[in-house]
Amino acid sequence: KKKKNGKMLRAVRSVARHHRPLLTWRALHTARALRNDENDPLNQPREHMDYDLVVVGGGPAGLSAAIRFKQLCAEHNADLSVCVVEKGDGIGDHILSGNVFQPTALNELIPEWTEKGAPLDTPVTRDEFHVLTETSTFTVPHALMPRQLDNAGNYIISLGLLTRWLGEQAEALGVEIFPGFSASEVLFAKDGSVRGIATKDMGIGKDGQPKESFARGMELRARQTLLAEGCRGSCSEHVIKHFKLREGRSLQTYGLGVKEVWRVSEDKFKSGLVSHTLGWPLQRGLFDKDFGGSFLYHMNPDLILVGFVVGLDYKNPYLNPYQEFQRWKHHPHVRETLEGGECIAYGARCLNEGGLHSIPKLAFPGGALIGCSAGFLNSVKIKGSHTAMKSGMVAAEQTFAALQAVGREPCGAGGEIADDEEGILLSGYEPAMESSWVYEELRQVRNCHQAFHWGVLPGVLFTGLATMVTKGKEPFTLPTTISDSDSTEPAAQHTKIEYPKNDGKLSFDLLTNLARANVNHPSQPSHLKVKPELEHVPEDVSFPVYAAPESRFCPAKVYEYTDGSENNGKPQLVINSQNCVHCKCCSIKTPREFINWTVPGGGGPSYSAM
Repeated sequence: KKKKNGKMLRAVRSVARHHRPLLTWRALHTARALRNDENDPLNQPREHMDYDLVVVGGGPAGLSAAIRFKQLCAEHNADLSVCVVEKGDGIGDHILSGNVFQPTALNELIPEWTEKGAPLDTPVTRDEFHVLTETSTFTVPHALMPRQLDNAGNYIISLGLLTRWLGEQAEALGVEIFPGFSASEVLFAKDGSVRGIATKDMGIGKDGQPKESFARGMELRARQTLLAEGCRGSCSEHVIKHFKLREGRSLQTYGLGVKEVWRVSEDKFKSGLVSHTLGWPLQRGLFDKDFGGSFLYHMNPDLILVGFVVGLDYKNPYLNPYQEFQRWKHHPHVRETLEGGECIAYGARCLNEGGLHSIPKLAFPGGALIGCSAGFLNSVKIKGSHTAMKSGMVAAEQTFAALQAVGREPCGAGGEIADDEEGILLSGYEPAMESSWVYEELRQVRNCHQAFHWGVLPGVLFTGLATMVTKGKEPFTLPTTISDSDSTEPAAQHTKIEYPKNDGKLSFDLLTNLARANVNHPSQPSHLKVKPELEHVPEDVSFPVYAAPESRFCPAKVYEYTDGSENNGKPQLVINSQNCVHCKCCSIKTPREFINWTVPGGGGPSYSAM
């Protein structure tokens, strides 16, 4: 039955994929009426498959968990089943990262990764750190830099390519991988524990009505569910709220990373060079409080990975992260590197920056949070892939031990999950993480991000002190007490920022760059929804009070407002959801967090080597 249903899941992907026309958010929000008809296709029972372990998200954390789980099965001759469900059309399609990769976790997971052809082809040869003013560049001596920024032994990589390779390793071990399926609903057992996920119904038109190609979603029931959706994942956020996993923890704070990949000539390319910058244009004074920075990573054979990260706790609603990025490329230090090159790819993604104090409780009845669903990024190192992978490995070890201990017939051997089967709490997962090198690394920088709330100079000085001397043993904690959304100040308190016109050579208008992200959403209802209780916020709060910051912070031009001529002069929000690159920024930074980011019924960006 499982093989039959697996084929059914894959067959559902034959749904036709077309761009859909634009609609105002109200039309999208009301397109699908409340349905009570038991004969309605959307109310029909779903098929189900039972697994010992279901992993939601086919990124580094999720695949590392699946691989480690199957390694343990092989070592102990256990017939336990595991599947990975991934919303991208292919493994790696939605993966975007810098990335200077630290192989610590990979060395533990697959020690023979070189022989198996892991795509780690560009070892770091040199680190540089520069402070920029509008026209000048000041190089910081390497001896004065925190050890956290020493990249000796690391590799400049495409994390998407590494993820695809990890997917191949997982499948070779017997992991079932279902790309192209969004986990849209968390399933709960009778005892209140998590019992897996349901994939999204497919073949629904933009009007909310089933099309001829309609297929009901599938229930993937599990004894343990590991959520590895990445930063601000839908199921993860639902579970965090449902089980109150943030109680007693600091609020999470986020950054938005915008990235391009450039191909440059041989004379501009310096294999293995890692260059970071701080200062202009985001910080123009020593006490500016906007957090962020930029990077240029030279990856073989002739590519430069170019990126700009802006902390989403910024106050000025007129700030546009994408335009700050474009302006930065015109600085003499950056321009001389990219001039004459070709931009071949573009994308954006949010990242967790809160650090140790913002990590929620990790385990809940029936599952656990791993990777960036929890938030293990080291914001000083600007790395999180290695910690994400390690968390997946630790969770897999705890899951395997727990399933062996209960002694139920494995689903891989034909066993089924009983309706009254009690959920398992991985009580050992969080203590195991706390005793791992992940937490040791995060403890040393636990206050660094928050120190930048004092200004860029105090933040830099504190980070130097913390990483070189105190190493996280400060007799105090700097908590995050204000959400990124509430950090935005009214437009009346700020001056509008006038950005220079993009030249089409170094800098590009957003829609031109968006084409390089290969975004495609099939004809379907909008997955970006205004929360019902906050329907008034776009027109009554966001636009008049904050000058519609979502029209600027979104790196895909999803949000815009009409001129108000259709509504007695009151501008109305328009959501161009077909542009969405799945960065999740709108769920974080809109006033009062009025957007609910839900998974689409397929599609999104298709990153080839980000």
